[in-house]
Amino acid sequence: MTTPTIELRLWRQFVAVAEELHFGRAAARLHMTQPPLTQAIAHLEKQLGVRLFERTKRSVQMTAVATALLPQVLDLLARAQALPGQARAAAAGEVGRLRLAFVSTAGFSLLPAWVRTYRDHSPQVQLELLEATGDMQLQAFERHDIDAGIMLHSPGFAPPGLTRRLVAREPLVLALAEQHPLAAKASLALDEVLAQPLVIFPRRILPSLYDAIFGMYHAAAQPPQVAQEAIQMQTIVNLVSAGLGVAWVPDSVRQFQRPGVVYRSVAGKQGRRVPVCETSLFWPADVANPCLQRFVAFAPALPD
Repeated sequence: MTTPTIELRLWRQFVAVAEELHFGRAAARLHMTQPPLTQAIAHLEKQLGVRLFERTKRSVQMTAVATALLPQVLDLLARAQALPGQARAAAAGEVGRLRLAFVSTAGFSLLPAWVRTYRDHSPQVQLELLEATGDMQLQAFERHDIDAGIMLHSPGFAPPGLTRRLVAREPLVLALAEQHPLAAKASLALDEVLAQPLVIFPRRILPSLYDAIFGMYHAAAQPPQVAQEAIQMQTIVNLVSAGLGVAWVPDSVRQFQRPGVVYRSVAGKQGRRVPVCETSLFWPADVANPCLQRFVAFAPALPD
């Protein structure tokens, strides 16, 4: 049996009769004459296969079915009335869903205030946050599992098919164990640190920054002595505190106050400078998600 499709117009006419309990007053409220309204209610009852009103020459009364239906019909009409506004809000990116991935370093400084302010401006957007390394984010983009990602990289990093907005630029600093002999100095020279055992992330995680760091060692004719690899910056700093080596980390990681670890700036030489790292917001160039467009417009930007 096919369920009949009932126009909202019929439900509005039903509500008018149910609330007025008088066909004449209901017709006047709807700016129509009584005979077409009587016919419309009869048509609605036929479509539903139930009786909605008991009519006499002196009165109109709702049946039990009509009484049960009325609250649901009122809710239906209210939701239908709200649809145009909701459509406009969705088109403006004010409602919807945004899936945002981010690297752990963004959580030290950039992300908390950024997300808090965005939520204040777009409270009806469902913001889903996922911590993920750069390689995981690129895979997620390919699977269409995320809408945007905040990645750490070296200058010039440009994955194909993604649009980029630069949001932060910072130097690399050296993380050392507090007991390390070099930790007593307020700042260091590059030649002092290149022979130290190195704790670093695997190349697959951040190939552009990994290559920039290794390029600095090779420019100084000093092959890096990799003592340990780890994925997350927090883990790298923890391994430094255990005395496994030193680590190059973004300056913002200073905010990760791990007991037993100090951070020092390192001065390079002409042609042998310490690399800088950048953080950018990436998103697919061919995706038209209004929430994403609103988020991108909201994101701070630095000149390349």
